[in-house]
Amino acid sequence: MSDRPNIIFCFSDQQRWDTLGCYGQKLPVTPNLDRLAAEGTLFENAFTCQPVCGPARACIQSGLYATQIGVFTNHRILPEDADTIAKRFNHAGYQTAYCGKWHLASTVGSNYRTIAVPEARRGGFKDWVAADALEWTSHGYNGYVFDGDMNRRDFYGYRADCINNYAIDFLHRHKAKEEETGERQPFFLFISQLEPHHQNDHGVYEGPDGSKERFKDYEVPGDLVGTKGDWRENYPDYLGQCHDLDENVGRLMDTLEAMGMKDDTIFFYSSDHGSHFKTRNAEYKRSCEDASLHVPLIAWGGDFMGGHKVSQLVSLIDVAPTLLDCAGLEIPDAFMGNSMRRLVTGKEEGWPESVFAQISEVQTARTVRTKDWKYAIKAPVFDSKQAYSDVYEEDKLYDLRNDPHERTNLVDDPAYADVRAELRKLVVSYMEKAHEPKAEIIVK
Repeated sequence: MSDRPNIIFCFSDQQRWDTLGCYGQKLPVTPNLDRLAAEGTLFENAFTCQPVCGPARACIQSGLYATQIGVFTNHRILPEDADTIAKRFNHAGYQTAYCGKWHLASTVGSNYRTIAVPEARRGGFKDWVAADALEWTSHGYNGYVFDGDMNRRDFYGYRADCINNYAIDFLHRHKAKEEETGERQPFFLFISQLEPHHQNDHGVYEGPDGSKERFKDYEVPGDLVGTKGDWRENYPDYLGQCHDLDENVGRLMDTLEAMGMKDDTIFFYSSDHGSHFKTRNAEYKRSCEDASLHVPLIAWGGDFMGGHKVSQLVSLIDVAPTLLDCAGLEIPDAFMGNSMRRLVTGKEEGWPESVFAQISEVQTARTVRTKDWKYAIKAPVFDSKQAYSDVYEEDKLYDLRNDPHERTNLVDDPAYADVRAELRKLVVSYMEKAHEPKAEIIVK
């Protein structure tokens, strides 16, 4: 492994952790990812720090919490002067590339959802084949993105396959350039898939043809058993989407192998948030439950090889420092997270025993999760234009040891007053760390 490895971060959208075999899925949905997890590192307890698309992406690109970078809801831009990971990789001599969904360029007043994203709003990525809102430029089959020269690029076939093809094309072009110059240049490639997100304008999950039959015999996840929601009509297609993503990971790894790049590459796979299938609110995410927060996270290559299973709680806020650390780059003091390399190199002492998430768009809420407890507070009055609230009230308390599927909210039970008090201190400490203004928390 080179001391300047290639780094690939493959990002799905709205994918529950339990869709992967390495997390317990019984159907053959993700054989390629399961193999990478067995060879590399499986993070058993990985969580988003913001369960909605744009904000989660902003956290990864900036290393800051969503309120700090100003992208606490969708339709807010990543500031053009932000100190992003792509800019840091560029400065270090890496070739940076982005394929797929961006979701960080549009506001209500400047809408790039269906037109090309200008270079200044690409977060520093140089090689570019993407759409700001891929869900508005495509469907499950067919659509378009834009290249770095802002030219429309139509694609035909299943969307995830096409996005992955652009990533594979980048690898071929990069290898050809290295052979032409005779010099190796490491790359940082970010692949942002839309699957298994629902198709907004159709209101359904659009799996590849045949998904309904292929994955009809799924085991219902425990948090969905006996609930309403729309998982019954969508789950086979949802698993079909996840399976297609897995097949594309396999093709990507085959390309790396064929080009002699595999041994010098570190590969990550994760998602921005999960899906509760309208069982916790009127849509699919933006809630404190694990169905929204718990995401898959696999790392393969470099120090992550060896079949590690990491049980410590990690967050998407830890992704930015991890990526820089893998390339030997300095981690800014302002970053909110920690490098997950520590957890496979014997430096896990002092690792946080909890994770924190900010929740927006349908509520202004904050939540902390430990191995045993989930605690959430929310503003009694919701204003989507405000990142913070002056007042919060206790909203949820789950005993994860005895209620892993979070079916019983204990926040009103006086027997847990001491537990709530400790978790209340914890959430306040995270809010202070994220430089949130001081707020009152109304106690039950």
